Amino acid sequence: MWIYNGKGLREGRGWSDDNGTQHPANWGRWSAEEKQERGLVWQDDPAPYDNRFYWSAGVPRDVEVLKADAVKTCKQQAAGLLQDSDWYIVRNSETGDAIPQDVLDYRQAVRAASNVIETSIEACTTHDEFMALYVTPVDEDGNPTGSAPINAWPDNGEGDTI
Repeated sequence: MWIYNGKGLREGRGWSDDNGTQHPANWGRWSAEEKQERGLVWQDDPAPYDNRFYWSAGVPRDVEVLKADAVKTCKQQAAGLLQDSDWYIVRNSETGDAIPQDVLDYRQAVRAASNVIETSIEACTTHDEFMALYVTPVDEDGNPTGSAPINAWPDNGEGDTI
C-alpha cells in the first residue's frame, strides 16, 4: 500500500498533497520512482492473522483469557442446546408427566459434551494447544471427518448440531 504522510492511498482515487496539488485517480500507474518523488512511501500490507487468537499479526491473545472466554461460551452453548427441551423438565416437575427417554438421553449427552469440551479447554497450557481445539479433522482429500473439539456437541435427533 502506498502511504502519503501516514495516510493510506487507494488506487483509483485521487489525492491531494500538502501543497494542495490534486493528483489524479490514475496515480497508481506512475512508476515507483514517480510516486516516491511525490512523497509516497510503500508499506507492505499487514500480515493476516486470526483475530480469535491474536491481537495483531504475531501478537497472541493471553491463553488464560482465551480459555476463560471459551469456557463461558461453552456453557452458553450447552444452555442453548438444553433450552428447547427444558419444558419437559418443567412439565415433569409440575405434573409428573414422564420425560421421553430420547430427551433425557440428549440432555445427558449435551452435559457430557460440555464437560469434555470444558476439560479440553482447561487442559490447554499453550496458545497452540488452545488453537488446535478449533481445527476440524479432515481425511486425505480434505473432507471433514467430524467436528473440531470445541464444537463436539451431540446431534439433537433431528440431524442438527452446532
